[in-house]
Amino acid sequence: MKYTTPDMFSSYRILIALTALALFAASCKNESTSFNTDMAVNVSVQEVKSKPIEQTLITTGSITPVLEANIKAELAANYHLQINPSTGKSYKMGDRVKKGQLIILLKDQEYSNNANIDGAKLDMEISQMEYEKQQALYEKGGVTKRELVNSEKTLLTSKQTYENAEITIEKLNIRAPFDGVITNLPYYSPGIRIENGNEMFGMMNYSTMLLDLSMPENLMGQVEINQKANIMNYALPDDTLRGRITELSPAIDMEARTFKGRIRVDNKNSKLKPGMFVKAEIVVDKSDNSIVIPKDVILTEGNRKVVYIAKNRTAEKRIIRTGIETTDEVEVLEGLKLDERLIIKGFETLRRNSKIKVIN
Repeated sequence: MKYTTPDMFSSYRILIALTALALFAASCKNESTSFNTDMAVNVSVQEVKSKPIEQTLITTGSITPVLEANIKAELAANYHLQINPSTGKSYKMGDRVKKGQLIILLKDQEYSNNANIDGAKLDMEISQMEYEKQQALYEKGGVTKRELVNSEKTLLTSKQTYENAEITIEKLNIRAPFDGVITNLPYYSPGIRIENGNEMFGMMNYSTMLLDLSMPENLMGQVEINQKANIMNYALPDDTLRGRITELSPAIDMEARTFKGRIRVDNKNSKLKPGMFVKAEIVVDKSDNSIVIPKDVILTEGNRKVVYIAKNRTAEKRIIRTGIETTDEVEVLEGLKLDERLIIKGFETLRRNSKIKVIN
């Protein structure tokens, strides 16, 4: 006959208690697992679509016009600002002008007399007639070859004299050197005598602009001639202009560790103004038709990139391979198909086959 000692009875009680505790813990775990499996997570989705995407390098700088001029007087004379035929008023800053348009007329009688353009023109016409006469006589044997050559020489000399007189008189006519806008027009009293070297006016044509760049040397292999660039200014948040790289220096600045480049920008609508500080996004890679998704929906698991798609009422994990990236979006090369429903909100707590409820 076996007897149960108090120590053995105590051991049985401890064993029973531990067993009960283990069963309770297992029950709780199963209930938790069941809860996690059965509880649907609220998510938002969007259909996977294709669209263009560009990868860019960002740089900044001040933009300047391709054509710019500051016109100065080449002689001392009396100043007369002309009338703009487009407005019927005297020219002013901001006026658009055409190449060759007379902006300022300088007058100096002594200078005009010395040029003697009318006399030079008359001499040229007489020399022309004399040469034609000598040429006709030479063909009939009436003059020698020497006489004909001397007549031709006189004609050439008279033409050069007339051309020089034209150049001299033209210095009195201050004209627009190209199509553009008057950007600076110093005030002088009408008829006042100005001196040689005085500034007459400044003008620009900024239908095409230039942006000089200074880029870190590590970009040298990525930036190339003719690459496109998106040009933006903080004052024009909704407007992006197109440009392209036209020049690149092969030399590295040894102190700054940078190299120089230049972007040419089409500014036909004159949205950019000379001197504006702009941001340039140089397009180093692009795709015209790729699957593109928001960058912030991608989760990282080790060295893998993961997203979730909605499949019936569960979340399906997808491992993806990406390509071109922008600030907000990324190209997906593998792992997603068009029109699948990508989970864009509520994905942070999802696991494979998590139950979901689409709320959008």
